[in-house]
Amino acid sequence: MHPAKSRPPHSKEHRVVLNYFHLENSHTRKVYEEQGGYAQLKRLLVTEKEQWNPNAIIEEVKKSNLRGRGGAGFATGMKWSFVPKDGPEPKYVVCNADESEPGTFKDRFMIEEIPHSIIEGMIIAALALNSEQGYIYVRGEFYRGWERLEAALTEAYAAGYLGDNILGTGRKFHLATYRGAGAYICGEETALLESLEGKRGHPRLKPPFPAFKGLYASPTVVNNVETFATVPAVFRLGAETYSKLCKGNEKSGGTKIFSISGHVQNPGIYEVPLGLPLAEVMEIAGGLRPGRSLKAVIPGGSSTPILTAEEAAKAILDYEGMAAMGTFLGSGGLMFLDDTTDMVELTHRVAHFYSHESCGQCTPCREGSRWVGDVVHRLRDKHAEEGDIDTLLSFAGNMGNGTTICPFSDAVVMGVTPILKKFRQDFVTRLRS
Repeated sequence: MHPAKSRPPHSKEHRVVLNYFHLENSHTRKVYEEQGGYAQLKRLLVTEKEQWNPNAIIEEVKKSNLRGRGGAGFATGMKWSFVPKDGPEPKYVVCNADESEPGTFKDRFMIEEIPHSIIEGMIIAALALNSEQGYIYVRGEFYRGWERLEAALTEAYAAGYLGDNILGTGRKFHLATYRGAGAYICGEETALLESLEGKRGHPRLKPPFPAFKGLYASPTVVNNVETFATVPAVFRLGAETYSKLCKGNEKSGGTKIFSISGHVQNPGIYEVPLGLPLAEVMEIAGGLRPGRSLKAVIPGGSSTPILTAEEAAKAILDYEGMAAMGTFLGSGGLMFLDDTTDMVELTHRVAHFYSHESCGQCTPCREGSRWVGDVVHRLRDKHAEEGDIDTLLSFAGNMGNGTTICPFSDAVVMGVTPILKKFRQDFVTRLRS
């Protein structure tokens, strides 16, 4: 059993999505149903169907203040409401399980250990959108997770939760998995849709947005694994109760699952209420290694601007709190870095990743990410001058801000330049050594 699963919940955790994560065989329908799984689907579709029309379901999700857990943080209920409910074209529900952001690993554990939560959340979304077909786009490297999803889908079909006649109601919804091929860019929703259609994974220009013209040019909702897995919890607890789990900020509802790594004593995945101080979350993960002090924190995966120890001490872990510090909650990949961290090497690894993963569609990103990677490589190997730091910062400033189709180029800039600015002396020391 993986340590992330066997670890007992911390007293300050609040597991409403991961409430049965620790149980043996949590990936099976039997265990999920024993913990109340699919009860919300039965309630919405059978026992209380008169009060739960599509608009009522969407309004409940809106009231919960559930925001997209994949990175952008857009209001989930609002996103669902954009989809035209009438019209002859089919509506699609797509789960983005192409988790590839360095520092983020929660979705992999969720598809391996609680796949039925994801499936139930997608079926509820289908009820809200009048959809009859959904897809789960799984990162190609997640083979075990894909196997677990396939097994869970088989169980769901056998129990009548999926198919042409869900629970004998005449409602139709089918779900299938689709394995990606390891391209980071396919985590961007329109590139994912292109790949799902069998094309090269290149992002599309927006507008039109997927809610109006998505998969096969039809209305489509794309949400993250955690977002869909949270939907049953919203209906189990009630929207207002779920929203108030957040500590003090009504705009950031509920709990968030974080992938915590770096120099903490108990790395793993943790579900905590949004609105907690960042320093408190570090202590929930066991604190730093003995005798070490905090140097920096990457709060939401490698594409989010880094925080110094001083900034981290004041930071509140929710969407608005991170924005106030000039960074983002992102995908929830919290990386705590102590005073032994080589910031030059860290920057090199981040820059190398992005230079390798650019899809090459837009010139500023294709050429810029490669050039940033080359300069950081020279800085690391002391084949550069101090003035190259300023040249790099100046050049990177022209890569983003709407010059490309998707935000990948901005991710390069946000992942690299804040480290250069806040830890410039580390680079100067390296060059002078």
